[in-house]
Amino acid sequence: MAAGKFDRFWTLVTIILVVIIVIGGIVAWLRYSPGEPLEISIPQSQDWQGNIYIGGGVTNPGIYPFTTSDSIGELIQAAGGTVGNDDPDGLELYIPGEEEEEHEVQKININRAEVWLLEALPGIGETLAQRIVDYRQQNGPFHSIDELLKVEGIGGTRYEQIKDLITVAD
Repeated sequence: MAAGKFDRFWTLVTIILVVIIVIGGIVAWLRYSPGEPLEISIPQSQDWQGNIYIGGGVTNPGIYPFTTSDSIGELIQAAGGTVGNDDPDGLELYIPGEEEEEHEVQKININRAEVWLLEALPGIGETLAQRIVDYRQQNGPFHSIDELLKVEGIGGTRYEQIKDLITVAD
């Protein structure tokens, strides 16, 4: 009989240990709360603006203005959207320092820019932007920025306003 009591004792100890482990697991599971997703934001109490370089896998890489209300998606769309497979690893985002900003001027490639981007140039509205695109489609790419004077509606004054902001680079 001593052996029977011994077997019952170990069976009881095993059952108690299993119950303790199960209860401990349930308590740990109930107390576990997965970490919240990391959110990076600039406090809204500060109005912050500046310029950001957007490059890599975007249609029109360059320096774009931004404020605290702009999202990364909006900035990428301002750069013409992503190209290729939309892989975010191919994007380059860089906020230049104040000294760099003074020397960097983004130029719009008039051989590749779409109407909406050309409209960003001073004195170029939707109609003139469309004429530039139409001229380019009918006559081929511009070989120099001076050829822009051949587009109806662009005279010397308007050309002087935008000549430092445009390029014909490929």
